Amino acid sequence: MITLSHFLILGAILFSISLAGIFINRKNIIILLMCVELMLLAVNTNFIAFSHFLGDSSGQVFVFFILTVAAAEAAIGLAILVVLFRNKRTINVEDLDTLKG
Repeated sequence: MITLSHFLILGAILFSISLAGIFINRKNIIILLMCVELMLLAVNTNFIAFSHFLGDSSGQVFVFFILTVAAAEAAIGLAILVVLFRNKRTINVEDLDTLKG
């Protein structure tokens, strides 16, 4: 039988992996975006677990909103990434330190 603590441990592991990925790899924008998506997945796992074990469907409604925001964030992030690559010819975060109006 899978208990609530199993889901919470899985969410904590996913969140810590994504947090470590953000702090360890600060050079590649694509990996940073993937780590943010993994963080949202960990939060969604916790919402669904609490929703299931408490018998309330409000957590599942929050998951739909989070998935919508995550899809929009991925689409906008990749569009910005394509524009940056066309202008700078690189996707390194260290090379993207200048802003022009």
